[in-house]
Amino acid sequence: MSKVLEVKELNFHYGEIHALQGISLDVSEGEIVTLVGGNGAGKTTTLRSISGLLGKITSGEVYFMGQRIDGLKPHKIASIGLAQCLEGRHIFGNLTVSENLMMGSYKRKDKGVSDDLDYVYGLFPRLKEREKQSAKTLSGGEQQMLAVGRALMQKPKIIMMDEPSLGLAPLIIKEIFEIIKAINKDGISVLLVEQNSKAALQIAHRGYVIETGKIVTSGSAKDLMNDETIQASYLGKK
Repeated sequence: MSKVLEVKELNFHYGEIHALQGISLDVSEGEIVTLVGGNGAGKTTTLRSISGLLGKITSGEVYFMGQRIDGLKPHKIASIGLAQCLEGRHIFGNLTVSENLMMGSYKRKDKGVSDDLDYVYGLFPRLKEREKQSAKTLSGGEQQMLAVGRALMQKPKIIMMDEPSLGLAPLIIKEIFEIIKAINKDGISVLLVEQNSKAALQIAHRGYVIETGKIVTSGSAKDLMNDETIQASYLGKK
């Protein structure tokens, strides 16, 4: 499998704080890869460094489909097929559901936007039912669906998802994870950051464990699930 995303020795500083220390990871075509770690470990910073949202990295290299992208502006990175669902959803509350979705296709120049809108509505029938509704009136779960749908409207090769289950009810969380599997089955790679490490590893192919800005171990999702240290630290098992 060819690599969709490859990160090599990524370093990032917040002022004098060395937040990311030599992060190396990759995601291949057809994979779900999860980044496991506690609060403040550097998971969100990793995603935002990859997508350019934090500006210039201190050092290291980021490649998307073989093209080096560190140093590109966020909108340029998004336009070539790397999408990100931010923690907290960041939908446009005063716009309708359909307007939010169309914002995801803003930079596209191809003629497949209508087909992709139909695809999103097929994945999320509730969004279709509420397409003329103001986004701020949606439930938390529906807003998360909208955030994922908007990312899909970019026609991405990979989606980076930051805490998609945050603040949602258990039944909605299960639905969101089923959608992530469906998206992946349709050919989109996923780099997933998720506090619910057990749920993330259950749907992932591989995972990386990050602590204080460093990757400390990696492996197949199954191996990480069975690792006693990982179980005790992140999966709630003693």
